[in-house]
Amino acid sequence: MQVYLDNNATTRTSAEAVAAMLPYFTEHFGNAASSHGFGAAVSPALRAARRQVQSLLGAAFEQEIMFCSGGTEANNSAIHAALAAQPGRDEIITSAVEHPAIMRPLAWAQKTRGITVRYVPVDAQGRLDMAAYRAALGARTALVSFMWANNETGTIFPVSELAAMAHAAGALFHTDAVQAAGKIRLDVKDTHIDLLSISAHKLHGPKGIGALYIRKGTKFQPLLLGGGQERGRRAGTENVPAIVGFGAAAAQVETGAWSRMAMLRDVFESRCRAAIPATRVNGDIASRLPNTSNISFEDADGEAILHHLAAAGIAASLGSACSSGSMEPSHVLLAMGVPLNALHGALRFSLSRETAAVEIDHLLALLPGIVARVRAQSPLWAERQSLNFA
Repeated sequence: MQVYLDNNATTRTSAEAVAAMLPYFTEHFGNAASSHGFGAAVSPALRAARRQVQSLLGAAFEQEIMFCSGGTEANNSAIHAALAAQPGRDEIITSAVEHPAIMRPLAWAQKTRGITVRYVPVDAQGRLDMAAYRAALGARTALVSFMWANNETGTIFPVSELAAMAHAAGALFHTDAVQAAGKIRLDVKDTHIDLLSISAHKLHGPKGIGALYIRKGTKFQPLLLGGGQERGRRAGTENVPAIVGFGAAAAQVETGAWSRMAMLRDVFESRCRAAIPATRVNGDIASRLPNTSNISFEDADGEAILHHLAAAGIAASLGSACSSGSMEPSHVLLAMGVPLNALHGALRFSLSRETAAVEIDHLLALLPGIVARVRAQSPLWAERQSLNFA
C-alpha cells in the first residue's frame, strides 16, 4: 500500500481543480491583458478565481487579492513593500521558527540594507514569547511578520492579537499563512493584518501559483516591474490556468474535513506512543493544525526511519521540504529546545482530507518494527537500555 503523509510539503491537485484548468490551456488560451475577444474570454475566469480566494481568506474586497507564483514570492513581495512603505523605520520583527521564505529575505535585508531584524523566541511547545514580542516593538519597527501556523509542528500563533499589537506601534503586519490556509478558518477583514501569503499547492491546487492579500489602503511597491498586470502590483502575464485551478481548490476547502483529520492525527499519536517507547510529540497540543504531527523517536536516526518508511511505500518527512537534503537539525525544534537525543529522531507526518483510517493503520503496523530496527543500530539506545536494566 502506498501511503502519502507529506501534505505539508505539497498536496495532490484535486480532480476538480485539474478539470477547471484544462480549457484554459487550449480552448480559452488568450492573454487576459489583450483587448480582443480571446483576452476578454478569460477575464471572467480570473475574476471568479479572485473571488474564490477572497472568500477563502474572508477578505472584504476582491481587489485585495494579488496573484503571484507562490508563497515565496508573496513573502518576498510583502517584505519589500513594507520596507518601502515605512522609510523612516528600519527594524523588522519575526519569530525564531519562520519558514526559510521569510528567514532568508530578512537576512538579505539585514546584510544589504542595514535593516535590524529582531527574532522573538518560542517556548518548548513552539508558542511565541509574548513578553519578548512586546519588548521588541518600538517606534523603529517597520514590519512584523509572524507565520499563522508552523510548517513543521503545526503550532498556531495568535495572529489577530499579534497584528493588533503591531498596529498599536505603527508597524505593518504580515503573516505567512501558507500552511494555515485550507486547514483552519481565516477571516482577515476582522483583523489588523495588512499582508498575507498563501500558496495553492498546499490546499489541493496546482504548484507555481499563490496569492498575496494586500489590505485596501496599504501602500504597496511591486517587487516585479514591467507590465501593469494585477492592478500594477505584479508584472508578468497572468498564469490563467493555474489561477483558475487555485480558485477551484479554494472553493473546495472542506471545513468538515478538519475535525476528521484531527481525529486521525490524535489516534495515530496515541497508538504510536503506546506502541513505541521513548516517543514525544513536538508542538502545542492545544493549538495546532488539525493535520500535522511532529514526533520524536528518542535515540533513533530519523533519516534512517524515513528511508525504511519510503522503502515500504510510506511518505513522510524530517521537517520542511524546503530544507530537505540538509544534515543540519531543524531550526524550529532547536528554537523549541528539543533535547539532542530527540532532535535527530524527529519526523513530520502531515495528513490531508484524502487520508484514510486504513492508511494510518498500515503505518502503525510497520512503524514500531522500523523504529526498533533503527534503534538496534544506535549506541545511545543501547546505553539507555543498559541503564534501564542496571
